[in-house]
Amino acid sequence: MSKKANKTASVLAFERKLDPSDALMYSGNWEDRDNDGGWSPIAIREKSVRGTISNRLKSSDQTAIKVDAAIQNPNLQTVDVATLPHDADTVRVNFTLRVLGGAGTPSACNESSYRERLDAVVNKYVEEVGFNTLAQRYAYNLANGRFLWRNRMGAEQVEVRVTHLIQREAANVWTFDSLSLSLRDFSDDNDGVKEIAGLIDEGLRGDKHVLLRVEAFARLGGGQEVFPSQELILDTQGSKKSKTLYHVSDIAGMHSQKIGNAIRTIDTWYPTPANREDMVKAPIALEPYGSVTTEGRAYRQPREKQDFYNLLDGWINKGTVPPVEQQNYVMGILIRGGVFGDSSK
Repeated sequence: MSKKANKTASVLAFERKLDPSDALMYSGNWEDRDNDGGWSPIAIREKSVRGTISNRLKSSDQTAIKVDAAIQNPNLQTVDVATLPHDADTVRVNFTLRVLGGAGTPSACNESSYRERLDAVVNKYVEEVGFNTLAQRYAYNLANGRFLWRNRMGAEQVEVRVTHLIQREAANVWTFDSLSLSLRDFSDDNDGVKEIAGLIDEGLRGDKHVLLRVEAFARLGGGQEVFPSQELILDTQGSKKSKTLYHVSDIAGMHSQKIGNAIRTIDTWYPTPANREDMVKAPIALEPYGSVTTEGRAYRQPREKQDFYNLLDGWINKGTVPPVEQQNYVMGILIRGGVFGDSSK
């Protein structure tokens, strides 16, 4: 095989195959879960607060005089907040999820020989391994309400309903007691999860059009704060608020990217960090380097050859077939989508 034949395409892109919408947030009462008319959009409002100094001080500023002087200056902030009304105890979060066919098929590839090898690898994976494990984990993250993020924490009750829509009609509905399903692993044996996983599997294979409507109800308590997505304000000079929350037509919402991140938080196949052999590995989101920004850590370091690029290049260009768990990881990244070409520079 020539050197050119083993070259990674410089233009290589994949479209995401799990396509969630933004999520919208509504308020109501737990007893009204079956009553569509009992829910009101949650609005975002501003609140101005006067805080006190709490940041870490330089050693030179830790004298009594300087600390007292700093405390004299109020820490004034304007922030966005979103809360339930005091006569409502539950937040409802709605979104839809499309499952698209053609998983593993690039949307752009400028090397025909690479495309041929990629297609052969993907076809063999589909035949011998299949999407069942990935689909099972995606379905589990719908059922356990992981996509609620902070809205799930401390909730008294959480219920998730997943509806398979065909021409806007409900073909099937599954209801889950989400707090009974773990966020730490995927070991629970649940018939509803298996059925949804079967649908996702068919959708990824391109055998069926799959559109799911997901509704989650989290019982938090009257007047409690809810947590939409927070906007990233690039022009901080022009913003007067220290926190800006996301909304869609004045309805509090969650970014589709945040929903998607939760659904693909399925990677338990990353290497155990050095000196952490006793670590109980929780799932992390599928990322090329296993990055977890809240920890400031990348669990799939290139030097360990367990990152996406090393595994993909070895599989496609060198014929080094990864273990099944890492095959699932690589295919999960392709389903996630992205631009993965090898720069010619």
